[in-house]
Amino acid sequence: MVDTKVNLCGIELDNPIIPASGTFGYGYEYAELYDINMLGTFSFKGTTKDARFGNPTPRIAECTAGMINAVGLQNPGVEAVVKEELPKLKKCFNKKVMANVSGFSVEEYAYTSSVLDKEDQVGWIEVNVSCPNVHGGGMSFGTDPKSAREVTEAVKKVTTKPVLIKLSPNVTDIVSIAKACEDGGADGISLINTMLGMRINLRTRKPVIANKMGGFSGSAIFPVAVRMVYQVAHAVDIPVVGMGGVSSAEDVIELMLAGATAVQVGAYNLVNPYACKDIITELPVVMEKYKITSLKEIIKGVK
Repeated sequence: MVDTKVNLCGIELDNPIIPASGTFGYGYEYAELYDINMLGTFSFKGTTKDARFGNPTPRIAECTAGMINAVGLQNPGVEAVVKEELPKLKKCFNKKVMANVSGFSVEEYAYTSSVLDKEDQVGWIEVNVSCPNVHGGGMSFGTDPKSAREVTEAVKKVTTKPVLIKLSPNVTDIVSIAKACEDGGADGISLINTMLGMRINLRTRKPVIANKMGGFSGSAIFPVAVRMVYQVAHAVDIPVVGMGGVSSAEDVIELMLAGATAVQVGAYNLVNPYACKDIITELPVVMEKYKITSLKEIIKGVK
């Protein structure tokens, strides 16, 4: 019998599989397909202080070995999430959920995090610092160590629950940013978010999405995810949640060997809505194949 349990910032998960924010809605949509309580947990849709309609369409397009999206953080706003979405989720999910927070100023991050921190259903606050800093000329908080630390410190001041900072891969030195977040009090790091990509339709001679550029995700970015997870996990003393192109139980084990404590599955949920269910089912079989008795024992297994 293999042991798939892991401990993420003091909360034990039955397994390390976590659907990534933006690919699993607020959970109850997928609960119509299978019992989502089999998941380790999941990160719900990126939530902002105020409601957002998002970017103009088309805003999602398939491409080789992945997809490009520029949804634009469409969500009903944090107050509506608390009043409407979380009560629906409670009817079908009896575990702690990961709340994904986005914002366009330090104050917005802090406000939204403080509201979600009061919810018993929320186990972790995952802070997406890939958003444009409206007070910093539009550059994302996650591309500058000082800005990333500032957001981390602000969120930690108003929360009691574990805070994970979700980092962008669109930087030259991911380690310095991760360390800045750790210094700011982060309880964990999530990475990688989508890479910046673009495709052009040869017939129309226009970009495939209205925003021109967008987040590139899918299996093509997996090697980048493995590299960055390895670099960060060996540079900080807090847990790392790995993601980026994960589509199999083998991918999960590879990211854990690189240093991930838990693993998020993103774009593959949009290809196969049963992706996480299938990976969780496959995981014990793959563990036995590679003579792994406990997942906790393989974290950072590659030096």
